[in-house]
Amino acid sequence: MRETTRLGLIVAAVVAADRLTKIWAQSWLYPRSPIPLTKFFYFTYVENTGAAFGMMQGANLFFIGVSVVLLGGLFWMRTRPEAAGRWAQAALALVAGGALGNLYDRLAFGHVIDFLDFRVWPVFNVADSCISVGAVALAFLLGKAEVPKS
Repeated sequence: MRETTRLGLIVAAVVAADRLTKIWAQSWLYPRSPIPLTKFFYFTYVENTGAAFGMMQGANLFFIGVSVVLLGGLFWMRTRPEAAGRWAQAALALVAGGALGNLYDRLAFGHVIDFLDFRVWPVFNVADSCISVGAVALAFLLGKAEVPKS
């Protein structure tokens, strides 16, 4: 399978999983929220117009711009030699898929739909998870890469 196809499938899978779970949250969870599953994990429907931790609420337009710039940066970074490894490319695809998922929400609804609630952490979603995992993996992988001396 070509690398571009594999990365496109990762992005598409993240966006699809994110959309499907948010559709479920809007249609089923919204009228029933919050739903405790354990003492420390709930499904809680939240419409977030800000960033993580509830920062900058109401700054949806700003975060649309940030998402577009981030996606452009990820596209550019994909061509860089230090991000050429298969795992680094997969990490970039996770971040891109998550950014696209949340960007869709911001454009379509004016807010991001969050619903995973561990009660000790801000409520988040599948896209947020993929962004976080991809960013940590990318930092780890790029930190291991040898930087050429100039």
